[in-house]
Amino acid sequence: MQVFKGFLELNVVHLPVWMAALILACLDHCIRVDTFPVCSYSQAGCPLPLLADVFDRVIQQSSKMHAASSDLHSEYERYFLPSRKIIGKRKCHSYGIPTPDDKENAQNLGVREQLTEVILRLLRAWTDPLSRLYRSMSQGQNKDLNLSGSDKALEMSEMVRELREGVAKVAEKMKLLGVIRNSVGYITPHHSGPSAAVSFYKQGELDPGDHQDLLYCFKRDSNKVKNYLRILKCTTLPGLDC
Repeated sequence: MQVFKGFLELNVVHLPVWMAALILACLDHCIRVDTFPVCSYSQAGCPLPLLADVFDRVIQQSSKMHAASSDLHSEYERYFLPSRKIIGKRKCHSYGIPTPDDKENAQNLGVREQLTEVILRLLRAWTDPLSRLYRSMSQGQNKDLNLSGSDKALEMSEMVRELREGVAKVAEKMKLLGVIRNSVGYITPHHSGPSAAVSFYKQGELDPGDHQDLLYCFKRDSNKVKNYLRILKCTTLPGLDC
């Protein structure tokens, strides 16, 4: 590629200036994409640190989201389970999203493209359920629990939105660097469509059993998102300490 570029540079002198500049700019872009990564991680001006920083931010966000979901789920179980007041279905509305069973399968899941899609599908699947959980808990009869629970549900809903946008930005940077294909069909933050939760949970008010199921399932899925993001970072930037 470098020899070919040198040949062109010797011959562009016979072309109009604007055409020569355009050819060389396009050639530089092709070389950068085809030979990714083009620089060492510590090199000044290298795009990899920028991508690594974005990965670190979304991983930190996912860790906070999982911690919040674990805290609220534990709080809810401490309140209800000692008296066995509720029994949940323990079946999640996101069960239809195919996810890898373990770390090895996640690493082999079409590596970057499919894993990115799985992460974004899981995040999108929780937009409506967390909104419903917030509304239901804010109107519930157990005021002491629901007052704090509804605030946390609203906070988690905002975390999902911010994380979904952050992961979409990671995917965009990966596409610009040639790490994933432009044809990757991930779901953008503003994509709208029917949610599986609409038909999974009954219409109207959610009962305490539904609350417990939602919290259990969100805790499970938020843990998946956190782990998948770490795997995605390590498969994309293998030179880092993973």
